[in-house]
Amino acid sequence: MGNRSTIMLQRSDIEEIQRETGFTPNQIVRLYSRFTSLDKSNSGSLSRADFLRIPELAINPLGDRIVHSFFRDCPEDQVNFRQFVNILSIFRPVKRNSHLDSNSKEKKLRFAFQLYDLDEDNRISADEILAVLQMMVGVNIPDDQLESIAERTLQENDTDHDGFISLEEFMAAMGESDVDNRLSLRFLS
Repeated sequence: MGNRSTIMLQRSDIEEIQRETGFTPNQIVRLYSRFTSLDKSNSGSLSRADFLRIPELAINPLGDRIVHSFFRDCPEDQVNFRQFVNILSIFRPVKRNSHLDSNSKEKKLRFAFQLYDLDEDNRISADEILAVLQMMVGVNIPDDQLESIAERTLQENDTDHDGFISLEEFMAAMGESDVDNRLSLRFLS
């Protein structure tokens, strides 16, 4: 029974996924094991509810937003194993001189932008910044302070003064940030 997670995963699949994502074969097998344990229906895919059973996401104040972003490009609201691994590859630490772009700084910034772009119109408003801040800090900071932070954030980063932060403005503002490390998880080999 311990080999259940490797029976359906073929060596050629592992090699192809490794080329696409940069994960080691051992990491891919472990991710497959985690995937199959989350797949309670044995359907070969995960739903939003399956993701929300992951304790780290369940307790994360942005867990719903993170899960939503996983499904942004999945119209059937199901994620298969290959999609699962490709999504997780965004969170791999950036390696210098890597030929992969699955976890590039740009891809990490695009992912972070999507967390703020609640209405998916490819721009961030002060209301969206405020909503995300409220998700992150809850009732620990008064609303008037959060509103002030949201307005100031918008003013400082809206370089074309249209009342929104575009992806380009977001990337310029966050370009010097440590997103490589802040949006990375360590995957065990």
